[in-house]
Amino acid sequence: MDSAFVAPPRRDTASWRTPSVLLHAGVRFPMGCGYGPGYRPRTLREVREHMACARRVGEPFARALVRAEAP
Repeated sequence: MDSAFVAPPRRDTASWRTPSVLLHAGVRFPMGCGYGPGYRPRTLREVREHMACARRVGEPFARALVRAEAP
């Protein structure tokens, strides 16, 4: 994780599921000059939708999870 990552409350285990999936898929939260990390899913529903599309088209999960719209 990098400086662009905003952690959910420590005791909110449900909110930690989405960042956990992103981290295990290889998605990072880079921060550079003048730009943020870009799109990242905020809910498990969004994660599931993107992963289902990735399976359907044979795309790596890390790439599918950072696209704003699922194909």
